[in-house]
Amino acid sequence: MKKLSVALLVMLLAVSFVFANGAKEEAAPASDVFHVGIVTGTVSQSEDDLRGAEALIAEYGAVKDGGIIQHVTYPDNFMDEQETTIAVIVGLADDPLMKAVVVNQAVPGTTEAFRQIKEKRPDILCFAGESHEDIPVISTTADLVCNNDFVARGYLIIRTAHELGCDTFVHISFPRHMSYETMSRRVAIMKAACDEFGMKFVLETAPDPTSDVGVAGAQQYILEKVPAWINQYGKNAAFFCTNDAHTEPLLKQLLQYGGYFIEADLPSPLMGYPGALGLDLTAEQGNFSAILNKVESAIVAKGGANRFGTWAYSYGYTQSAALGQHAINCIKGESQPTNLNDLWKAYNKFTPGANWNGSFYTNASTGVRSKNAVLIYQDTYIMGGRGFMGNADVEVPEKYFTIK
Repeated sequence: MKKLSVALLVMLLAVSFVFANGAKEEAAPASDVFHVGIVTGTVSQSEDDLRGAEALIAEYGAVKDGGIIQHVTYPDNFMDEQETTIAVIVGLADDPLMKAVVVNQAVPGTTEAFRQIKEKRPDILCFAGESHEDIPVISTTADLVCNNDFVARGYLIIRTAHELGCDTFVHISFPRHMSYETMSRRVAIMKAACDEFGMKFVLETAPDPTSDVGVAGAQQYILEKVPAWINQYGKNAAFFCTNDAHTEPLLKQLLQYGGYFIEADLPSPLMGYPGALGLDLTAEQGNFSAILNKVESAIVAKGGANRFGTWAYSYGYTQSAALGQHAINCIKGESQPTNLNDLWKAYNKFTPGANWNGSFYTNASTGVRSKNAVLIYQDTYIMGGRGFMGNADVEVPEKYFTIK
């Protein structure tokens, strides 16, 4: 009987332990509660980036309403207000539930902001979308850097212009942008591609919208210069600008005076087109198929068929939304930060039907391939009949990856 009593006691203790352990696991969902910070520019500087953050809020809710997304913006004049930009980004780490911070576009100061975040909260994932700082630099503090593929696109934009019958390519920028490694390398690639396809390459300079002239002054300059440029380079010239604010006046004048526009620096049917065409897209907001159809119809009506292109889905919008979604997937343990298949899963969620391609960034000076910086691009869509150009399937010649 004594032995039986001891055995029963052991069994009761074991059962009690199992139930207690089960109850403990049931009560553990506190670890599932987390927040994700999204930092973008304002509507005036980068509306698409901001709308992508709003798409995440629409799905997951804002922190102030009991959701998981905390959206903040950096100053329009971020070059002169870098300390404020850093403070805005780092401030997100004060939230004890914050588990990831996404900055799109990652303007100057983001590297330092990520460094400060990692010092106080090494558990926070730091994702950079479209870095303005050199990729080898921001890669030292970011868990993931995701930029448009300036190498492949440098070649493919010129190739597309050649396919459309262009004989000249005009690149419009300013010293600040040309000091970025990504943009200076792309210019070198574009020039080399023009040489390959027998096209003339031209560099033009326009005012920096963050300078004293502001956005209005920079846009007025473009409005006044385009007619002269068309007269000088001809109607078979394709134009490209590196700044969002320059895009709308450039499109407006090209529609009136002639010339081609393959795609924006950060492509989107919303990038410059609504303003240049006088379109109200309120009813179509968030529906990119409807947006593209409306923009394309207006382009054709103004005689711009087969002269103007874009990506079917906004790059800025997708970048904010997809990197935010990727961060959520990583926090939940469903994805890894630098797994390309996991990354495409997040992008495809917001761009059904569009083809993407990309690869890890390769340093042209050292030949070393990055482990956490990815270059991506979407197929080019030419409005008015040509449609998708199949660029996501084109093999870019290897020599362009080492041009600098």
